[in-house]
Amino acid sequence: MEHDGVTERLLNRTVLITGATGFIAKLLVEKILRLQPRVKRLYLLVRAGDQVSAEKRVESEILQLQIFESLQEKYETNFSSWFWAKVSPVVGDVSLKNLGIGNADLAEDMVKETNIIIHMAATVNFRERYDTALAINTMGVKHVIEFASRCAKLELVLLASTAIVNLDKAGIMLEKPLHQYRSNDGRLDLDISEETAFAEAKLKELVCSNASEDTIRRTMKKIGTQRALKFGWPNAYVFTKAMGEMLAYEHRSRLPIVIIRPTATISTWKEPFPGWIEGVKYFSEKPYINAEGDLVKVKQPNVQSAMSSFYELMDIHYKVPLQNMLRSGLSTAIDHDRYNQLKREYNVTVAVAEAYWPVTLFKGRFDDSNMQRLIAMMNERDRELIPCDAKFINWEKYLMETHIPGVMDYESREAARARL
Repeated sequence: MEHDGVTERLLNRTVLITGATGFIAKLLVEKILRLQPRVKRLYLLVRAGDQVSAEKRVESEILQLQIFESLQEKYETNFSSWFWAKVSPVVGDVSLKNLGIGNADLAEDMVKETNIIIHMAATVNFRERYDTALAINTMGVKHVIEFASRCAKLELVLLASTAIVNLDKAGIMLEKPLHQYRSNDGRLDLDISEETAFAEAKLKELVCSNASEDTIRRTMKKIGTQRALKFGWPNAYVFTKAMGEMLAYEHRSRLPIVIIRPTATISTWKEPFPGWIEGVKYFSEKPYINAEGDLVKVKQPNVQSAMSSFYELMDIHYKVPLQNMLRSGLSTAIDHDRYNQLKREYNVTVAVAEAYWPVTLFKGRFDDSNMQRLIAMMNERDRELIPCDAKFINWEKYLMETHIPGVMDYESREAARARL
């Protein structure tokens, strides 16, 4: 049975997109406008001080991007007026009730008009403060669900989670719900309201003790990792995204909710053109020269396949020398500087390793049976307009001819912008 295509489902529809200035959401905005120019309206929820600031954010962070070149060519001098006739920036914040929309009349109009909600807002920092991650990744879902419950013409709530809510396992990762309000292994009860209260109490305790901002930040990050590990997730990001899924799943019987779990995102394969990317960490100058101007000597890497062997290596390279320095005594300023530098290197190296080991040492494979069923339901036109089957990607060709050149082009553009 052939279903209505995506373009038909977007015709004359009003769509609310949270996290609209994020990497994927920007591409989504462009894709919707290109596929269905007769979409009624796109409400883009952005954090800003006022409406003017929100419009400026959308203009500078979305409208002026290279990805809109094909639409600019199509509409020529009318592009800007056409874009603003379709796109409405909304000042808001998913961490707040009513999505932080202070304009009551606008909020009421959105409730009456909105057909589709696409929730993309998130903090993706693996080592995020626990209170911040909870507010955005978990309570953000709660506030979206509450808003969606009021929408009279609602057809779909699409929530973007992450594939790595299953990342601590090996083998095939099935597309199935998590244990509802349980730890990752299903053994412990998990109460989201208690987690929120716990984070608030810890933050209040730190503030009342006159802790510095740096101490508060570091402590809340540490607490996030501790709570995540207690319930079987590797970090606060994944843990709070998992709790967001649980909140959404609770309402599946009364709201048209779909949860998607994207893996890591890199540059575009084909559309709107190959290799577009942003937000890349890169060297703005010459990566082979260090801060002192000396050539960086690249040695044969010592690749560790388990965290236990990594910790042993850290003991040899850092802990033992640090202990020896303390035993010998830090008698000069140079000794103190060397000790502090070595300790900083150790702390940073371990923190990065602990944050990213679930990704770098991942042994599983993601099942995409649900995605394949959706692809099978697509009509021929949609399959042509929305190529989304990874089986057709030649990965070596993509990486060598699309992704790497795309990253290099992004670095060149950012370096040129920095020189202005």
